[in-house]
Amino acid sequence: MANPAFVTAVLAALIAGPSLADAPITNPLTASATWDDLLPDVVGDVTLADGTAIIGVDAPYRAHDAATVPVVLRQLDPALPITSATVVIDENPAPVAAVMTFSDAMAPLEFELRVRVNQYSNLRVIAETAQGLSMSGRYVKASGGCSAPATRDPELALAGMGQMKLRLFDEAAMSAMSTPRREAQIMIRHPNYSGLQRDQVTQLFIPAHFIDHMEVWQGDDLLFTVDGGISISENPVFRFSYNDNGAEMLIVKATDTEGNSFSRELSKAAAQG
Repeated sequence: MANPAFVTAVLAALIAGPSLADAPITNPLTASATWDDLLPDVVGDVTLADGTAIIGVDAPYRAHDAATVPVVLRQLDPALPITSATVVIDENPAPVAAVMTFSDAMAPLEFELRVRVNQYSNLRVIAETAQGLSMSGRYVKASGGCSAPATRDPELALAGMGQMKLRLFDEAAMSAMSTPRREAQIMIRHPNYSGLQRDQVTQLFIPAHFIDHMEVWQGDDLLFTVDGGISISENPVFRFSYNDNGAEMLIVKATDTEGNSFSRELSKAAAQG
């Protein structure tokens, strides 16, 4: 029979100690022969510094949905604003997922996007600051994201293409600031076909068709740009913080690979948190 004092001590330790669910999960970058081959094409002969103290990258170790993997970028050094960031997914068919530029109003950077991950891969972010280029990232276990079936019928997806929605968060708290810093989310309706998906009726590949450039402005001031590829998820969503200049509208301008242009003025007053 177990010693009662021993059982009591074990139970107390279990209660006091962290559970497995609470334990921190880290998924640092791993050695990658693929990246060794990609490096010259992505940054040329520029030296990449360690970016773990400059830009934080949050991405799940095991993705719930390989077609919509959330990636959050955060500025870690308050003295080093991030002026651009390149997202690279080593094992994707088109590894460079997005190249983004950020205005001063985006600092300190907090920016989220959703990407497709085609197989277990490093997900890297190369950040540019006044000190040059640095890199951080995460290893993500996901597969099939680039070939995952579209969620909507192609005709319906194309019919709603270009529709946009703006959401603002924590408005009460932000309105009390002398210089409001807002948290916003912009969603754009677009199938963002990767070229690797099949039509569920004909079983033929759907040609690649995706948003290749986007700009977000507050009035006459540019906030950020995104140049994307096939790795950006269907119906792209971008969540970000920015310093509000008082403009009534956020203006989104976008183009896609079929030559379509979309431009919307999104009212902050009408946005719902």
